[in-house]
Amino acid sequence: MDSHGTGAPRGSIRRAQLSFGAMWASESAFVVGLAVLAFRDGGVVAVGLVTGARMAAAALVAPWLATVADRVRRERVLASVGVIRALALGGAAVATTAGGPAGVTYGLAIIATVAQALYRPAHSALLPALCTSPQQLTSANAVRGMLDSSATLGGPAAAAVLLAVSGPAAVFAACAAASLLAGLVVIGLPYDAPPRATAAAGGRREMLQGFATIKAHHGLALITALGFVQTFTRGCLTVFAVVVAIDLLGTGDAGVGVLTAAVGAGGILGSLGAFGLVGRGRLALWLGVGVALFGAPLAGIGLFPEQAPTLLLLGLVGIGNALIDVGGFTLLARLADERVLARMFAGFEAILTLGVAAGGLVTPLVVELFGVRPALVATGLLAPLAVAASWSALRRLDAEVGVRDADIEAMRPIRMLGALPVATIEQLAAALEHADFAPGDTVFRQGDHGEFFYIVDSGRAEVILGGRVVRTLGTGECFGEIALLRDQPRSATVCASADARLHVSRLRRSAYLTAVTGYPAAAAAGDELVSSRLEADAERLERTGAAERQ
Repeated sequence: MDSHGTGAPRGSIRRAQLSFGAMWASESAFVVGLAVLAFRDGGVVAVGLVTGARMAAAALVAPWLATVADRVRRERVLASVGVIRALALGGAAVATTAGGPAGVTYGLAIIATVAQALYRPAHSALLPALCTSPQQLTSANAVRGMLDSSATLGGPAAAAVLLAVSGPAAVFAACAAASLLAGLVVIGLPYDAPPRATAAAGGRREMLQGFATIKAHHGLALITALGFVQTFTRGCLTVFAVVVAIDLLGTGDAGVGVLTAAVGAGGILGSLGAFGLVGRGRLALWLGVGVALFGAPLAGIGLFPEQAPTLLLLGLVGIGNALIDVGGFTLLARLADERVLARMFAGFEAILTLGVAAGGLVTPLVVELFGVRPALVATGLLAPLAVAASWSALRRLDAEVGVRDADIEAMRPIRMLGALPVATIEQLAAALEHADFAPGDTVFRQGDHGEFFYIVDSGRAEVILGGRVVRTLGTGECFGEIALLRDQPRSATVCASADARLHVSRLRRSAYLTAVTGYPAAAAAGDELVSSRLEADAERLERTGAAERQ
């Protein structure tokens, strides 16, 4: 089977990734331009207040907006975000050029940030629909991490050039153009969208579903908690980048872009290394390493506040960010139900955005009370300490995902299941039950109501029709699909063979039918299997009857 499956053309993933790269380059450059503008207006306090205000607004509004992303095709959400953000940033460029009130620019910045906050949840929920295996999803997130790092390097570097030759207005205009490109490139993206509920979106319960999903799953809660620590540090870094560049190192406005670009440069190296994680597992532990690397270098900058060490240490922050992107976002997509995936990611992003806001608001106060260098050291120690406290839980999460990987490997060779996108097959793996039958035991009888679809894990299953064994099924083969897909009683009796125990994995009727009938390729493969088995059984019965008559 092609590694990209039948769910989406290979070009769909490339277009989705191009959109992400353009959007993140826009965001990375915009953060630098806005920070410089705020610093000119009111110093470090203004930078912290602007960062906190736009992040808090995004955190409050994005979970409500994400209910839409779980109801409609997600590429439409991405396209809408691109257009809205382009309009807001274009307006900010005009207002800044005209010398309008700073409040207008900051208000438009908040609108752009709210739109941006919806982009990543929708994109994170779209990728599993385009991928057909956990390895492909991990690879796609590694590519996205590379794009994130490249954007974190290229966006601030471009902002530094524009700030040097023009000013913040030019940065905002360039960001508007990149956002528009990000929206336009995904219009009409071809892939098999999963079936959606028909109920109208909205309501407090539905808006909070993402948070409830995170709270209910220990793995999601653990990743989110570590993510909050990481983004709190990121919010601190947004302020520190300005203070360190202008006050501590004396490199001026352009130095802010250079320091931020150093994070992107390290991220590119980290992303190259992250490709080696594909198929190796232990993503939760690598996530922990990434979170620790995001914080510890800040303590190093506080101890060695020189330009060269600072650039190298910020490169380590970028490496940590790359590991977080691959480990964190892959695990989140695999652990949550596809039906609430966008809302879960929006809840996750909202909590992380609050972390950025809190870090941005707290840092000026800490700097004012203790000074820049002690504040850097104290902030840098938070993430490593949090990871140390969570290390055992991260190991357990890796073990849990390893069991699920084995279940997915058992399902993927079956063509009707192998055609499913990774988000759906993950749901099936989570719903999979295991059962054992002693030698000769009956699994079900002809005429019974069909409740399960079965996969043989070990042993042999004998299909009996008319008192005769018409087919013997071994490891990796399936049975039980006829009654489910044709909505009829069991067409044959199935027993464990007399010489060995039969171990099976099974899916309940509702989970199996929702997955297989919801995607054209899977439905066609299932129908083909049913037809071929019914024809073969009919031929065997006819031959057996003819032999008996002779």
